[in-house]
Amino acid sequence: MSVNKSHGPLASQQWELLKGLAEQLSPEQRLWASGYLAGFGDAAQKLDQSSSLRVPELSSAVTVLFGSQTGNAEKLANALYARLQQSGIAARLEDMASYKGAQLKRDSSLLVIVSTYGEGDPPDNARPFYEFLHGKKAPGLEGLQFSVLALGDTSYEYFCHTGREFDSRLEELGATRIFPRADCDVDYEEAAESWMEGVLGALAEGGSSRAGVAAAAAIEQSVAYSKKHPFPASVLENIRLTGRGSTKDVRHIELSIEDSGLRYEPGDALGVMPSNWPERVAALMESTGLAPNATVPGADGVETTLEGALLHHYEITTLTRPFLEKYAELSGSHELTELLKEENRSRLRDFLDGREIIDVVRRYPVPGISADRFVAMLRKLPPRLYSIASSPNANPDEVHLTVGVVRYESHGMERQGVASTFLADRVAEDGRVPVYVDSNPNFRLPEDPDVPIVMVGPGTGVAPFRAFLAEREASGAKGRNWLFFGDRNFHTDFLYQREWLAHRKNGLLSRIDVAFSRDEGGKAYVQHRMLEQGRALYAWLEEGAHFYVCGDAQRMAADVHEALLSVVAKEGGCDRERAEDYVRNLQASKRYQRDVY
Repeated sequence: MSVNKSHGPLASQQWELLKGLAEQLSPEQRLWASGYLAGFGDAAQKLDQSSSLRVPELSSAVTVLFGSQTGNAEKLANALYARLQQSGIAARLEDMASYKGAQLKRDSSLLVIVSTYGEGDPPDNARPFYEFLHGKKAPGLEGLQFSVLALGDTSYEYFCHTGREFDSRLEELGATRIFPRADCDVDYEEAAESWMEGVLGALAEGGSSRAGVAAAAAIEQSVAYSKKHPFPASVLENIRLTGRGSTKDVRHIELSIEDSGLRYEPGDALGVMPSNWPERVAALMESTGLAPNATVPGADGVETTLEGALLHHYEITTLTRPFLEKYAELSGSHELTELLKEENRSRLRDFLDGREIIDVVRRYPVPGISADRFVAMLRKLPPRLYSIASSPNANPDEVHLTVGVVRYESHGMERQGVASTFLADRVAEDGRVPVYVDSNPNFRLPEDPDVPIVMVGPGTGVAPFRAFLAEREASGAKGRNWLFFGDRNFHTDFLYQREWLAHRKNGLLSRIDVAFSRDEGGKAYVQHRMLEQGRALYAWLEEGAHFYVCGDAQRMAADVHEALLSVVAKEGGCDRERAEDYVRNLQASKRYQRDVY
């Protein structure tokens, strides 16, 4: 083989460096690197016409564009990008955070994969592009073809709201939909796979260069244990963190992942595959009149008993609109049908709040319902994600979690969280918990260990920051660390108090500011401490600090964001608009990261 054909435009030394690096990479790393290099297409200079290398025009390539909060949309985008390449279709992989709106006019095919979090909000990395697309500067897109994959959770009112908005706005701007939008629930794999197959087929019919789409295989994971095949981790510790008299029950759970091959980084989450509360399963079967040993299809397609299916396969607590729609049709209930009308959205929201499937079954019984038909209305039991509270360098072969146990009474019935009580009450020490690692590339420590970090984590939101500090201590990082922590009461709810004080004493934790909302002296929250320490906080940001937030998306994260804007405006001596630009720049440069839920 001639040098030109094997090296292309690379010099021999460059070729050897590239070849050596590629041989050291895992399949997942090669996939990421290919997308990274493809991103340089925008800046590629025109080559001489006689060159043997031809750079395809951007307009002929398919752009895979993702907006991701926890990493799921990004993983799907990587998988789709790889399948396009396997099919011979020129493609580019783009993060919405870096995608320029002006590029839309040059793209001919756009595939959008985007999640929704909180109250219908776009992911942090998607917000700049989202605002551009919905602003006055958005261009006409008559020459663009597109399709959208929306990720969401049907237990939230604004299910897949961001994806739906992208879909309608692109059409409104004149773009042509080449394949219908797919809305995915928390168990998104099958719907995402169907959408990918449909998009590949649509591109093929449109004349895109491809080969063997039907034979394109999904990217296999590099580890044996995954979401589909979780690892049975053994419980090492189950310690209650909250003190006597606390209104909350928070546990520190330690799991062994020895010999699993699972790898994680601080900032990642652990997916827990729980089982339902046996007493609730028994009550549901009694209320429907169904026999526990009736044969039904499990969520994996394999036949099992009804009792086994309800224990391990299906969601039986969270009441969602899709279930209610199916049950209303089956029961013929006029009351449910009225409740589901668009003009009764507020009433429906109130009805769903605090109720479970068993409440509906008891209130609107359907005599003679079959077991098959009943489970067909249920969605798969989704995994629960917990921010990892440990560092693999500090605690090899272990994963630590900070679990807030959910127990409450609503509508005259005792309620409890499926996964939290599974971990706290129903798995004994030495018991087994099916788990997998859910990577979150959008919540990472700075690459430079000397960079300072500011962490805002009230309640169980402090979990990843325990991991961050453990990692920085284990690696000998020199960067300063500042923690804002808050909860209800100092004496009973100061989670990991001894650890923080030890870190403060040994210098690992440069600063810690706490707020306890129910102690004497009036309500105080973490955002109030940020405002009080505004001058110092702004100084840290000006010195390059990274700013992290973890916890509740609906209230806390929004309040912290507002406090950050106020600090920047006051200490930076600027108006609201410039403060927003400052914070947007923090987000764009990955210096403001959030893990909110």
